Amino acid sequence: MTRSTNAVNRPEFTKKGLLKYFLKGSVFLFAIGIVASIIMTFLNTVIPKIIEFTIDCVLDNGEVPSAYAQIVNMFGGIDALKNGMWIIALVIIAIALVMLIFRYCSMYFTHRANQVLMHRMRNTLFSHIQRLPLSWQTKNNTGDIIQRCTSDADTISNFVSGQLVSLIRIIMLLALSLVFMFTTNVKLAAIAAAFIPVLIGYSLWYFFKAHKGFKTCDEQEGVLSTYAQENLTGVRVVRAFGRERYERDKFEKQNSFYTGLWIKLERFMAMYWTSSDLIAALQLLLIVVLGTVYCVNGHMSTGSLVAFIAYNTMMIGPVRQLGRIISNLSKAGVSLGRIAEIMNAQEEVYGDDEGKLSGDIAFENVEFEYEQDKPVLRGVSFTVPQGSTLGIIGGTGSGKSTVACLMDGLYPATRGRITVGGRDINDIPPATLRKNIGFVLQEGYIYSRTVAENIGIAVDDCGADDIKAAARVACVDDNIEGFASGYDTVVGERGVTLSGGQKQRVAIARTLIRDTPYVIFDDSLSAVDSDTDSKIRANLAQKTNGVTTVIIAHRITTVMHADKIIVMDGGKVAESGTHAQLLEANGIYKRIYDLQMSLPEDILKEIENDR
Repeated sequence: MTRSTNAVNRPEFTKKGLLKYFLKGSVFLFAIGIVASIIMTFLNTVIPKIIEFTIDCVLDNGEVPSAYAQIVNMFGGIDALKNGMWIIALVIIAIALVMLIFRYCSMYFTHRANQVLMHRMRNTLFSHIQRLPLSWQTKNNTGDIIQRCTSDADTISNFVSGQLVSLIRIIMLLALSLVFMFTTNVKLAAIAAAFIPVLIGYSLWYFFKAHKGFKTCDEQEGVLSTYAQENLTGVRVVRAFGRERYERDKFEKQNSFYTGLWIKLERFMAMYWTSSDLIAALQLLLIVVLGTVYCVNGHMSTGSLVAFIAYNTMMIGPVRQLGRIISNLSKAGVSLGRIAEIMNAQEEVYGDDEGKLSGDIAFENVEFEYEQDKPVLRGVSFTVPQGSTLGIIGGTGSGKSTVACLMDGLYPATRGRITVGGRDINDIPPATLRKNIGFVLQEGYIYSRTVAENIGIAVDDCGADDIKAAARVACVDDNIEGFASGYDTVVGERGVTLSGGQKQRVAIARTLIRDTPYVIFDDSLSAVDSDTDSKIRANLAQKTNGVTTVIIAHRITTVMHADKIIVMDGGKVAESGTHAQLLEANGIYKRIYDLQMSLPEDILKEIENDR
């Protein structure tokens, strides 16, 4: 689901259209590389003709063809060449050096174009994914998205920069070789050309059969990578339960299976290269034998046979590569299709920041469903007056966090209306809405950076004093000061070096530093003890005085002092009122209260103190 009012409306990319889009800025560089490759290929086909001329006209005193007469005269005539064979050698060396220059140009411009292509693909994909709605993010597996942006992008890049350029060079080489071969001896050229479709067809058959094997290997590599990633991410769980041997055995089993697949595939490919070598050798043998017969019978000169064999050898290797290139073309097509699925997902238009928002938050008969015909919220209605505090409590799966996400515009309501200051949030640019709402998520994500950077990441040019002030309100400053490097302490991946409560308090500090007129706390104090919970709430009451606040929690003590409390049950507002009113109603809230108050003594003590 996406906001219809804030979605980008543009035509969908086809595979061809997407490739053209990615190639913007690199086409000219690729063109230079291709032209240089064509010139290099042409020069490469000239050398056998020089060798043919040397053998037939210089060594065997044959008649100089009229096409070569002017060039021969430039070097002093045929006699001068007979007496100075080094001249021909220098010409071949000069051509080889020129070929080297064009080869360098081809490789340089092709690789440079490839980097421009990859730069554009990476930036485009990352920027596009950043602007996709949260509903798209939750429907698509993170690992699959990363796979498409890395492996699939590499497949496209490698094909365009390597195999597509090679395909053009091979076609050029094949055409030139056949032209020179047919001008030398039509019958022998026809025999040589007859093997081309055989080799191409044989290659295609092999590579298309191997395609499934390559795909399976790619999938199993992903499984192996997942095992390693999960093990490293959950290393504390593995150690805590003593499952090191189990994890090692599981990884070794998958690794052995993966290795076995590659061995089987390589054995299959070895059979292809061996058998295709045999076919190529038989073709060359046939050419040499028949060519020798033609030479003996006077139908062909010695130089022509040497040049013909050179052209045949020059041609046959690339022909064998055509099957692989055509097979990889299908792989590139699949990769383009997978990336097109991402690029065709509709973005949100964030719009311009319209400044501060003010006014009440109102839900008017709001309904929502993540999946069709599976409602999560059913007719939810309530109002949060400006500057007041709303507490939301309820069981797991009752829709509490969904309400918070709808307030922040992360999802559009399926039915009903949500307003801020009387204005429908669908008409408020997301840039404005999210700049005015501070949202402490249920699981605050901590980046692998310093503590100070994690707190100040939500604000540009944040000062050290602001960071410390926010940390004090979140009651995490003492913990941070106790670290070896204080606020400059680098936390591990996903904040692994911080406790659950410390992560939540850092996330609270990160939100408070934005100083927004609306703040949502989505069960963000669940991992802290009761005393710390009480202190944070006291600090928040001072910090957020006049700020419209929504507190979602499981603890009664966290929401009991809110101006209004609503109880969610089955996606509906089952009860609403103040703490005292809800206790008197003797409903769900009262049952939760009695259950929680019958447990820890420290909570009972806190309640008495708060009263």
